[in-house]
Amino acid sequence: MSYIYGLDFGTTNSVLAIYDITKGEVIKVFTMPSLLFFPEFQEDPKQFTYSVGDDAIEKYLESGMQGRFMKSIKTVLSNRSFNKTRIANKFFTAEDLVSLIIKALKNKADHFLDRKINEAVIGRPVFFSEIPEKDAVAQNRLSKAVEMAGFKNFYFQYEPIAAAFTYERNISNKELVLVADFGGGTSDFSLMRLDPSNVTMSDRKKDMLAKGGVYIGGDNFDSRLMWDKGTPHLGRGVKESFADRWLELPNSYYTNITSWDKMNFLNSYKMLEAIERSYVFSGKDPKVKNLLTVVQNNLAFSLFKEVEQTKIRLTDIDNTFLTFKETDVEFKEPVNITEYGDVIIKKDLSKIMSYLSEFLKNNSLVPSDLDSVFLTGGSSMVRPLKNLFVAEFGIQKIKHGNNFNSVAIGLAHSYKLLSK
Repeated sequence: MSYIYGLDFGTTNSVLAIYDITKGEVIKVFTMPSLLFFPEFQEDPKQFTYSVGDDAIEKYLESGMQGRFMKSIKTVLSNRSFNKTRIANKFFTAEDLVSLIIKALKNKADHFLDRKINEAVIGRPVFFSEIPEKDAVAQNRLSKAVEMAGFKNFYFQYEPIAAAFTYERNISNKELVLVADFGGGTSDFSLMRLDPSNVTMSDRKKDMLAKGGVYIGGDNFDSRLMWDKGTPHLGRGVKESFADRWLELPNSYYTNITSWDKMNFLNSYKMLEAIERSYVFSGKDPKVKNLLTVVQNNLAFSLFKEVEQTKIRLTDIDNTFLTFKETDVEFKEPVNITEYGDVIIKKDLSKIMSYLSEFLKNNSLVPSDLDSVFLTGGSSMVRPLKNLFVAEFGIQKIKHGNNFNSVAIGLAHSYKLLSK
């Protein structure tokens, strides 16, 4: 038997689907959070230790949240200023970090098959970045990471096109479909003519009508929620004495703490020293002390888990709280669904819908021309976003699939198309 892998390296979760080429079907799917943890103390530099996925969370908590915990690593792929980061006494590039996650998934699949597979279809967003040069940097880094993880032959497929191929296997008639894939870092769209009788065809180029995307995803929603409801409890808006004047604390503290790809900068000696100084010059304001405690004790992961859980609760209920209680930091902030959609993430939602409007217009389409709209990706469950799609296209056209696995499965099914 021959196998290939469909690999969806995601901002929040990564998924690998094992595809049996002979049978033409996916036989197993592995899912893993895109997380890394490096213990603070590395006893043997030659045996550098780290943990991936759920194990990273477990080891991080066991360590008392001491060490280097990394999330949303996909977002640094397009960051040209991120050349390398020092962890303990070793330097890691962006591709080094990504390869550790991909390799962990590959090892799971190889173990399941009891053989090493070196061929895969790799997913990529339509845009890693809206800037072409940065997008090219990200593509190159991901290619290197895939090679470092042990793949010799691989092909790239756009994630929303992969999702479309998964959806096609669940319809009975021809459809003109808009696929909207909402991940942690991007919102990607593809416009395709789907036909269940064509699922085994190797050439589908004529069915791929258009693709596009915007660099906004679930991480942006979390950052907005953290900014509005979390950072005021960490000193945002507090003033410090500076040259006989009272000025608000630097915004850099809070732009960094609301972004996973920048958060590690907070724990540098220079930044810690600045926050300690602000604490003194603010008259030892307790909210600034909260910020200092969060940074010094590596509590950002715990705080962001609460932010994420608050967002998830708003999927089903209208009113909840962002609650945090760790070490000496404690607060409870109310959040309601109306405020969340109409205020907190309104700008991001507006950008997504404005882009989509232009996307349809550029393809000479109006919402009534579409047969269905397939929503997938973890962020597709954000209620204000989903409601906008219902309002735009009508609830009867909105379709849902496996929000977390549809891309990886579609990537696997893309093999026959791409390997020709």
